[in-house]
Amino acid sequence: MEHQGDIIRPPSEAFSIILQVTIGCSHNRCTFCGAYRDRTFAIKSWERIEKDLSFAAAWCRRQSTLFLADGDALALPDDMLVALLQCIREKLPWVRRVSCYATCQNIAGKSDDQLQTYRSLGLGRLYMGLESGHDPTLKAIAKGVDSKAMITAGQRARNAGFFVSVTCLLGIAGVGLSLEHAAATASVLNRMQPHQVAVLTLMVLDNTPLFRQMRAGHFTVPEQGQLFSELRCLVTGLHSFRTQFHANHASNYFSLNGRLPRDKERILATIDCALTGSLPLQTETGRRL
Repeated sequence: MEHQGDIIRPPSEAFSIILQVTIGCSHNRCTFCGAYRDRTFAIKSWERIEKDLSFAAAWCRRQSTLFLADGDALALPDDMLVALLQCIREKLPWVRRVSCYATCQNIAGKSDDQLQTYRSLGLGRLYMGLESGHDPTLKAIAKGVDSKAMITAGQRARNAGFFVSVTCLLGIAGVGLSLEHAAATASVLNRMQPHQVAVLTLMVLDNTPLFRQMRAGHFTVPEQGQLFSELRCLVTGLHSFRTQFHANHASNYFSLNGRLPRDKERILATIDCALTGSLPLQTETGRRL
């Protein structure tokens, strides 16, 4: 199978067939993201996609999930995405779930009927990068949308029948707005009610605008204690809906897994152990994206 550039995928897609249908990200302006800085967004040819599907049909029969890469496969035109999902169903009938990243903008660009059609054809899981529910932070990191648009996109995806996984990013607001960012993010998640919340911790990459801001003294990454307080504020603010909660990404200083609200007190207790220094932490050299 042809993969151009480094392939980024969620941790839960580690054993999935990775079918690259787009190259890069159609937005590619987020100040913290260095994943696609070296490439221009493009849609792969149908001929190339068909060749890769034929390869998967021959060699990937033990893999029952499939992830559509790169940054936002939902940017595909409607007719092409419908044909792709139909082709996956035809050539890989053993695949039980198809997933992809989905930007707020790309969800907004699809009608409710289109989203429901994709769901009926096997696209089952969407990964949304919320990062923050704090509007000043969303503007500062150039997400291109505000919290209201994020809520609408998440609700529409859930109403269409998708399993919605939403990513939040500790530290992205910097030192001064850390707790405001956490509280606002919890508020937005309460309204989105995703099936899964995934928390990562900011790692500033040297090929990003955020790195240049940090080097110029315009951005400061919160220290460990403040990041843990931010995480505690976020978890404390989540209520009124059931969700899988994960902070098990390699960028984090320690791992959390559970279901909310059932495991909320246990998760908070673990965070408190980190705050008091009684929990083993990942070293800086051990953290990675």
